[in-house]
Amino acid sequence: MMVGKFIALEGGEGAGKSTQARMLADALRARGLEVVVTREPGGTPGAEAIRALLLDGVTGDGGESWNPRAEALLFAAARSDHVHRLILPAVARGAWVVCDRYLDSSRAYQGGGSGLSDHDILALHQVGSDGLLPDLTVLIEVSSDIASQRLTLRDAGNSDRIGSRGGDYHARVGAAFGALADAEPARFARIDGNATPEQTHTLVLQALAPLLA
Repeated sequence: MMVGKFIALEGGEGAGKSTQARMLADALRARGLEVVVTREPGGTPGAEAIRALLLDGVTGDGGESWNPRAEALLFAAARSDHVHRLILPAVARGAWVVCDRYLDSSRAYQGGGSGLSDHDILALHQVGSDGLLPDLTVLIEVSSDIASQRLTLRDAGNSDRIGSRGGDYHARVGAAFGALADAEPARFARIDGNATPEQTHTLVLQALAPLLA
């Protein structure tokens, strides 16, 4: 049986990851491949329950919710369940898994944005998910102006507790994504996401061509 592939789409708020995940899945299915589209945090019932805690917060906590370390632990727990219950079984049966966010979002958001060490985040990932990395991580990069326009249309002022953090926080996140891609160029495909979804999709398919050959 052919082993499947694991593709993660990464980027900051408004990068268009969800749209590109859907378009990529359609293109792969048109090639006769089984495709599983999923997301983080989430993808399994347990991970989706943790997603609600992370993005919506907890009623009655005064809006504080989770400190950065607790947040990182929750993301790692959700990812562990996601990896072992969904991602690994799907790849083992020959499916392609297309995931909207994965480990590098934790490294960029809880690391770059919130100041936790990359070493600690990677240690959590090793414990929870055996250090599993995608076959390819597609980093979609957009300007802050484009991202802001897209978020205004998407959220109408109703961002979740992470998306609604300030501009300085999201600037640190974007810088962290760039630094990760600079440090590990063989693992990342960097895509300019400022154009139309169709143009970005073409670039994504070009990046995946070696895996489809």
